[in-house]
This record gives sequence, C-alpha cells and structure tokens, in this order.
Amino acid sequence: MNKKMILYTLGKMMFVEGLLMLLPFITGLIYHEKEGFCYLAVGAFVAAGGALLSYRKPQRQQIHAREGFVIVAAAWIFLSLFGALPFTLTGEIPHYIDAFFEIVSGFTTTGSSILTDVEALSHASLFWRSFSHWIGGMGILVFVVAMLKDANGSTLHILKAEMPGPIVGKLVSKITVSSQILYQLYTILSVLEVIFLMLGGMSFFDSLMNTFGTAGTGGFAIKNASIAYYHSAYIDGVITVFMILFGINFNLIYFFFIRKFKEAFGSEELRWYLGIILASALAITLNISHLYSGLLEAFRYAIFQVASIITTTGYVTADYGQWPLFSQVILVLLMFVGACAGSTGGGIKVSRILIAIKGAKAEMRKMAHPHQVLSTKFEGNTVTASLMNNVSSYLALYFLIFGISFLLVSLQNLDFYSSFGAVATCLNNVGPGLGIDGPVGNFSAFSDFSKIVLSFDMLVGRLEIFPILMFFSRFIWKK
Repeated sequence: MNKKMILYTLGKMMFVEGLLMLLPFITGLIYHEKEGFCYLAVGAFVAAGGALLSYRKPQRQQIHAREGFVIVAAAWIFLSLFGALPFTLTGEIPHYIDAFFEIVSGFTTTGSSILTDVEALSHASLFWRSFSHWIGGMGILVFVVAMLKDANGSTLHILKAEMPGPIVGKLVSKITVSSQILYQLYTILSVLEVIFLMLGGMSFFDSLMNTFGTAGTGGFAIKNASIAYYHSAYIDGVITVFMILFGINFNLIYFFFIRKFKEAFGSEELRWYLGIILASALAITLNISHLYSGLLEAFRYAIFQVASIITTTGYVTADYGQWPLFSQVILVLLMFVGACAGSTGGGIKVSRILIAIKGAKAEMRKMAHPHQVLSTKFEGNTVTASLMNNVSSYLALYFLIFGISFLLVSLQNLDFYSSFGAVATCLNNVGPGLGIDGPVGNFSAFSDFSKIVLSFDMLVGRLEIFPILMFFSRFIWKK
C-alpha cells in the first residue's frame, strides 16, 4: 500500500476543494452577504491543509488498483466532511449532521435535502450547494487528474473507481488528456444550457444554479417549488433535453462532437436508454391524461418526470405522489434502472441490467443445452466471465445494502413508503422519494441515525459500492 501517494493525492484534492470555496465567497461579495466570509475561512483552512499534505511528491508514485479504491473512497468522505463546514459556520444549517447530509447529497448528485425553506439560504450557500452537484457529477478526482500535468497511466485506477458503470475506459491514450476532454465536453454542454435557459427569461444566477443541478444530474432546486416555480413549458423542455443528454455515456457524447454518429447510435445501451424513456413517458401520459387539459400537457409533465427520475436528477414540475399508482410504480422502477454507464447519472445503470438479462438468458440456454458453447454479447463484444462476475457481485451487494439500510431506517418507525422511498432515492442518487420525502417533502423528519445511514447509501451509490466497502475492509490495508 503506497500510503504516501494516497496522502499526496488527498492533499491535492483538499487543495482544489479549498480553492473552489473561493467561488461562493465571491458570490457572497457580489450579493453583499457576510456568509461568503465563512467560505473564505474554511477554504483557506482546507487549502492550507491540502498544500501541506501535497508539498512533496513521493518518490514511489505508482498507484495500483488497491490505492485507487482507497483514494477515491477517502477523497469523497473527506470532501464531504470539510464541505459541510461552511453550512454550519454560516448558521444556515446549524446542526452538523444535517449539513453533512446536505453536502453528501450535493457531491453525490443525489439532491435529497433536509431544508424546509431553500429560498431562505444566502446566494453564497445556494451557489456552494448547487456547485457541489457540478463537481460531483463528473468527479472531483477526474478534475484533479485533468489538472495534473505529470499524471501517469496508473491514475486510470482512480478513474475506474470513481466513474460510474461496469466498463470504464479512456477516450484517448493519455489519461490526463482523457480527463481534460471529459471536462471540456461537460463545460460546453453546461454553458449551452445556461444560454438556453436565459433565452427563456430565467436570470443568470437561476440559470447557472439549475444548470449545475442538471449537468450533475443532482437536482438541488433553488426554489421551494423546484422547476415548477417557473411555470414555463419552454424551460421544462430545455431542462428535459439536457437531463437526457447528461444521462448518456460521455464517450458517446464525444463521438457526437467528432461526428462519429454511426459509432454513437450503434450503442446498444443508448438505444435501450432512449427507448425506456420514450416508452415510460408514453405510458404515463396515457395514464395521467385525465388530470390535465390534454395529451400534450400530460406528455410535458410525464416526459419531464421520467427524464428526471431515470437520470436520477430529481427536479420536479408535478407532484407525482398524486398520480395514479401505475405511473408511480413506473417512476419507482426507473429509480433503480438509472442512466447510462459513464454518465453523471446514478442508479444500477442500463448496461448492468442488459448484461444481467443477457447472462440469465445464456444460463437458461446452457441448462437446456449443456454441451453447447454459448457466449454473451454486449455492444458487439463478448462479455467476459470477469465482467459477468463483476455485474453479479454488484447486484448482490446492491440489494444486500438496500435491505440492511431499509431495516435500519425502519427503526425510526416512519411509514413504509417514506422509509422505502428514502433508501431507494439515496442509494440510487435520485433525490425525491415517496411519502414525507416525496416530490413536495424533504428529509428533515428523519433522525440523525437515519441521516447517517442514508448518507452512507448516497456515497455507496455514487461510487458504486466497491470503493466504500473496500475502504472499510481490513484486507485492503494489509501488506
């Protein structure tokens, strides 16, 4: 275990987080808010600590898979522990566990909130809260790697541990250049969304904050009514399109940018992802049409909620808790499906579900024809036994963690739907759940113990289980 390199990388991460806290400080200055100085103080402290840890680069710089998992898990935990401090110092979220839950929800792009009146926050805190989505969406360590001029091939282990999906690769041969391309695409799409939202009459600040939530598929709203506050079909449409875009594998978005349309549309996962969205939106439209003035209006609300849930963004324009049960069940199922691998979305991922289904079909065929040699294909390639085992292990651990978390949260003795929805939405990084934590509710009623469990679920969901579990496993620290 290269502990010196782990501490060095964590120092780099802390230094970057400290610098990023200058942005809410500047926001506070613009709006003449004293809360901004809390971000300056915490940012200076975190940056100084990070500078001390990364002052001298270790002679042995190799990062293996084991170090990669530890770095990613530790980085996200410490990122959240320090990132929560300004909320408490400003007095806007005085209870630290509440502040920790809020920032974990931000960095993991979950969007679940303990706030009952988000509009009461200062602009500085609104900025930090939403900006955490943008940073967490692509990954803070991807950002750090993009900045490291001397990053080597071994840092691919960091990206593999942080990027969502069963298959993670590089866009180009150099890992640093791959990270830079990812953030360039991420920034270009974000700027485009800000422009389109401003064309719809939204202020620059609101456009920027809502774009942070969309790009990171996080969904922290800056209005108590979420996107419904704006009462605009145009804004609903813009955010819907960009939520779907940010739920696509960024490798495929890169293909679109370099005009390799055949390779992009040839993706099996992309076709299923878009097909699930369309089929779900049409089914819900027909089911809720009697609640609205016509099919077009029903489709507007249906497609927005479908896109928001499957991409695990969590914005809302309607209280789907009042919709027929059939529509609610579709949305709950979409929470588990999630977006594409290699996107900023959460959930199990379309690719894992497809691989698991194909593996099950192959197993049934093998049972019927024991001597026949069969192979499972995905995206035109043969699924290796290693990948199949990875998917099977992930699903087994996923449902085990879900069951244990549901059991622990149920100790608070809330109603079934609220407890189930809370675990489902946090583990899948969605945001709104069911019952008291539904689209018009929040998580303020949950106990400190439940919030800690749900915070763990959010981290596990964002890092896709293995890094967090390995970080707390004894064998990972043995020589």
